[in-house]
Amino acid sequence: MVFLVQPDGPKIRRQREQRGYGLRGFAKAARISHAYLSRIERGERNPQPEVMARIATVLGCGIADIQRDTTERNDE
Repeated sequence: MVFLVQPDGPKIRRQREQRGYGLRGFAKAARISHAYLSRIERGERNPQPEVMARIATVLGCGIADIQRDTTERNDE
């Protein structure tokens, strides 16, 4: 069994909005493009760990707080 970790886009969006950030302002603070952040929040992109770390830092939480775990079966 392999565990894949992916961002929880809707959770990132909720936390961003709760902290009063707009998309562009938050993306600038996290040093990513607003288009890329939008794709992450919609679940269309899985960012590199360093991008997840920057997002978590701006949100004031840990990376684990903005990830969702999915399990992929490997039946070999």
